[in-house]
Amino acid sequence: MKKVYILALLIFVSGLGFGQGQSATSFNLEQAIAYALQNSIRSRNAELDQRIARAKVNETIGIGLPQISGNASLVNNPQLPRFFTTYTGPGGFFDFSSVPGIQVGDVVAAENFFQLKNSGSASLSVNQLIFNGSYLVGLKAASTYKDLAIKTTELTQEDIIQQVTKAYYAVLINKERTLLFNNNIARVDSLLRNTSELNKNGFVESIDVDRVRVTLNNLRTERDKFLNLNELGLQLLKFQMNYPQQQPIEVVGKIENVEVDTSLDSYNTGWDYKNRPDYKVLEVQQRLQQLNVKNQYAEGAPVISAFANLGYTTQSPTIGGLFSTNTSINDEGGVGPDSWYGFSQIGLSLSIPLFTGLSRTYRIQQEKLKLLQIDNGFINLKNGIDLEIKQASLSFDNAMKTLASQKENQDLAGNVARVTKIKYEQGVGSSLEVTDAENSLRQAQTNYYTALFDAMVAKVDLDKAFGKLLPSVYEENSLIKSGK
Repeated sequence: MKKVYILALLIFVSGLGFGQGQSATSFNLEQAIAYALQNSIRSRNAELDQRIARAKVNETIGIGLPQISGNASLVNNPQLPRFFTTYTGPGGFFDFSSVPGIQVGDVVAAENFFQLKNSGSASLSVNQLIFNGSYLVGLKAASTYKDLAIKTTELTQEDIIQQVTKAYYAVLINKERTLLFNNNIARVDSLLRNTSELNKNGFVESIDVDRVRVTLNNLRTERDKFLNLNELGLQLLKFQMNYPQQQPIEVVGKIENVEVDTSLDSYNTGWDYKNRPDYKVLEVQQRLQQLNVKNQYAEGAPVISAFANLGYTTQSPTIGGLFSTNTSINDEGGVGPDSWYGFSQIGLSLSIPLFTGLSRTYRIQQEKLKLLQIDNGFINLKNGIDLEIKQASLSFDNAMKTLASQKENQDLAGNVARVTKIKYEQGVGSSLEVTDAENSLRQAQTNYYTALFDAMVAKVDLDKAFGKLLPSVYEENSLIKSGK
């Protein structure tokens, strides 16, 4: 894997001058995949998801660390609330005997002399969680969530590799077919020149020349159309790689290095559903849901925490007095240098949910039912994987049989075209036979390369079905071996 990412880095550095008239950068299959894994938007988002998951883990860990907060306030009360009490008679703490008609037991309202109109406070609070069952479950869930991001990244990488590989093979096939068009055009052009000479010498009719010329014109037209399609294939490859569309790119590699013939028995050996990244993702989702169930139970456990509050407070008849250094008399009769007095508080807090109705019971029931849905998802996923493997295996087997048949047809058509041309040049054949043979050869060549592309795509789909497209196992399953 390090080699793959180093290649991607070198490609990126070499591409910094693309827009300055430099020649096209060449990519083989491994380099194209490495570039896509490094630069595609989906890959970047998958990496961001992993970073988000790591931050989520750290966030959860931070909940268990000491929580410290500071607070400061200044309060002005233009009108203090009255102090209410009952009249107890003359000589009491509140003497309202001068009020006409007052009787013992009457409610009286006195000026609030226990509080001054202005007050200030500054404090520091510390809270440390000691035990919380839900927090402990949350730590496990955060770590599992991180694992989910990693497995989801692998699933994304698998899809990127599949799409880039198919686009690369399409361009590679088209590149080979372009060379084939050029060879066919050169061969028919040579035939046209020979036929023209034979016509001048009276050995063939002018219609024979016209017939060969029509074939040559059709070949050139087909090649021009094919070149446009090939350009579209390059644009698709750039899109899958997230390569700049306006910058040139060149695909390197040869068809003869393609290895598609493989034994299906080798795939079935040691096969396990856990080889598939989508199965791994569902496993992590199952663990997360199991933790959700545990968390609902943990919310019924006691929560223990320690706390401490430290600070200073003061009161004054005026706002300015809150900041003065005037002397004040403390509760012990002494005189202090200012009017701010400290306070402190430490303790333990215990919270026990005694009764929450039936809400938590039904929340637990919901989470358990969701877990059963995931269990059903495993059954459905396994059935889908089995079907995909069966389809991929049959498609690959059919593609290989078709490829062998079309390879033989191409060889036979090539031999027929060669012999027909020799017979024509020796005067024992007709130009119509040559034209028909050339058309049959072109069709056989088209069918062969179509079958070859189908076989390569079938091999990619087979690797995907058996979970062999991930970067960790990609190199040993690559259709085009590095090098070379």
